[in-house]
Amino acid sequence: MELAPAAGAEIASRSRGTPRIANRLLRRVRDYAQVKGDGRLTRSVADAALELYEVDPLGLDRLDRAVLDALCRGFGGGPVGLTTLALAVAEEAETVEEVAEPFLVREGFLMRTPRGRVATRRAWTHLGLTPPKEVGVPPDAPDLFSGD
Repeated sequence: MELAPAAGAEIASRSRGTPRIANRLLRRVRDYAQVKGDGRLTRSVADAALELYEVDPLGLDRLDRAVLDALCRGFGGGPVGLTTLALAVAEEAETVEEVAEPFLVREGFLMRTPRGRVATRRAWTHLGLTPPKEVGVPPDAPDLFSGD
């Protein structure tokens, strides 16, 4: 199987710097190339396969985006407890905590606070949403100190 350098670079850039994930993505892209293409792993084939498998250019997958989406849209950015967040994305709390959370925290999308998980401005903008004035405050919350 022929792997173009640009395809390898694209797969590596979306692998979170983790060899296990890079190998999994490479296998998926290879399978896609064999079924949908001519067997060559080019940049366009890699992009199409990774889009099909819902891995975005920053390496976020379906679960990562579901966690961020629930946190931002469903809970106004947080804070929200782990169990509640896991229920919102229909996953086990352990899965959210051990699979999604470490990457989201490391990349600056999520903060763990004593009160719960909070979405950062980067999470809001990555989802194409406007972040609230204050992180962790719903955008439609009344300002208690404005006198309105």
